Amino acid sequence: MEKRFRVWTYKEGEPPLFHKGPMADIYCIEGHLIDELESGNSPFSVRHPDEALAFFLPVSILNIIVFVYRPYTNFFRSRLQNVVKDYIDTVSTKYPYWNRSSGADHFLVSCHDWAPDVSAAHPDLYKHFIRVLCNANSSEGFKPSEGCREASYNRSIFAFFAGGAHGYVRKQLFSFWKGKADEIQVHEYLPKPLNYAQLMHQSKFCLCPSGHEVASPRVVESIVFSKFSVHIPVAKIPQLKKILQGISEDEYTEMQKQVLQVQRHFSLNRPAKPYDILHMVMHSVWLRRLNRRLPPLHNA
Repeated sequence: MEKRFRVWTYKEGEPPLFHKGPMADIYCIEGHLIDELESGNSPFSVRHPDEALAFFLPVSILNIIVFVYRPYTNFFRSRLQNVVKDYIDTVSTKYPYWNRSSGADHFLVSCHDWAPDVSAAHPDLYKHFIRVLCNANSSEGFKPSEGCREASYNRSIFAFFAGGAHGYVRKQLFSFWKGKADEIQVHEYLPKPLNYAQLMHQSKFCLCPSGHEVASPRVVESIVFSKFSVHIPVAKIPQLKKILQGISEDEYTEMQKQVLQVQRHFSLNRPAKPYDILHMVMHSVWLRRLNRRLPPLHNA
């Protein structure tokens, strides 16, 4: 992949909506990838579009939300959708690359849970487009796999979660466990001066319930801080403590070893290193590009 896969980033647009994203946020992957590809140090970047096998739209979904929607006047996604559509209209008018492939060799990266909605208003426009999202909603085209609760070894806190009451699963978790047991620390938002990362480090089990979307950045955080995962169905949230206590030390140790093998794929390095999270994002785009035949060209 490193020898062959090359990406060209469109230059149109001005920060902060384009060419700039969060660098120290739970949704910071989009910012770091934008910066990585535009820094001039990435082995995947090329200076001329004719050298590229894929084309990157340097759009920051999170910055659109921060700078366009705040203070929040409404939650309609049309503004977000129009910003991205207008950007595509601009680059597809100026360059031949989007139109010659119907967007099949173009991609956008975002971790925010609003990102899947970008294509909702114009499905034909995004029919072939590559979306790299932290999203596992089957209604939005993702093939589901098991959710998880992350864990690690020799921690002083048995189970921990802190976050907003977004979605059905978290409300179920709060109703059964918020403030109910010292061994299972469930907070709607973490009270000061407690430190979120420190508590995750100290926790044997880091709970990762889905919010508005099936995915959660806590899964990645927990893999980085922790060692293994256990799936607990929503219907069994009341039995959460009993299920986790029932895991044997042998099973616990074996699962630690398994996740340690993939932990490096969730580590963020700058500059990026082979097999880290930025390289795995590029690998996903590379595979998608290899496995997708470009639509035939149409005569103007």
